[in-house]
Parts: sequence; structure tokens; C-alpha cells
Amino acid sequence: MPPRIVANYLTHPDDIRIMTAGFRIASQIAATDPFRSLISEPSRPGPEVTSDEQIEDYVRKVGSTVFHPCGTCRMGEDDSAVVDSALRVRGIDRLRVVDASVMPAIPSSNIHPATIMVAEKGSDIIAKALGH
Repeated sequence: MPPRIVANYLTHPDDIRIMTAGFRIASQIAATDPFRSLISEPSRPGPEVTSDEQIEDYVRKVGSTVFHPCGTCRMGEDDSAVVDSALRVRGIDRLRVVDASVMPAIPSSNIHPATIMVAEKGSDIIAKALGH
């Protein structure tokens, strides 16, 4: 059975409050020149979405994420780290984790370059351990 990941999006009242505020700010920006002059006709959600309830409904229907999970198998030298600096899983022989989950914190930039770096370093570590 594949793992089931439940991210609990929009389950906390602050989630909706923040999304509503962001929606209103984006609407204000779109109504301000020079953006206003570039919009011939809004495609969505349309001018009828104005109340907090309508915004919440819209956000729940069309919202998505570009969330890049990381940090679930944190690397470190302390006892609470899942993997060590050689990407070895603590307590399990011959198992390494070489992906974004070893990052101890979410990178401030896009996660892709950091993940490639982990993979490159991991392949070097594994090749060296195998004598290549």
C-alpha cells in the first residue's frame, strides 16, 4: 500500500484568514495601474467573488500547492537526526537516504538545486564507500 500523506491544508482558521488576506491584496494589485490596463477581462474568479465566504469557497475549490516536502529524515550529528553526514540511516546498516528529506531546513530558494546537490554528494559518498 502506498503511503498516505495528509497535509491538512486549510484546516486551521489562520489558513483561511491568510488566504483571504492574500486574495484581497492580489485583487488590489490587479486593480492598480499598470496592471489594470493589462487586464482585458478577468478569467477567474470573476467580479462576483467579493465576500469572505465566496473567497473561502473559491480558494478551497481551486487552491493548490507547490509545496516541496523536505526535512522528514533530517541529517545531523545529534541523536535526534535520522541520517548522519554520510547519509546513513542511524540504526539500520547499509541504508542511506539521498533526497530532499535529509535537509534540516527548507531552503530559501527553490528546492530543486539543493536536491541536486544532495544527490551529487550522495552519489560521491556511495561510490567512495563501494571503492569506486
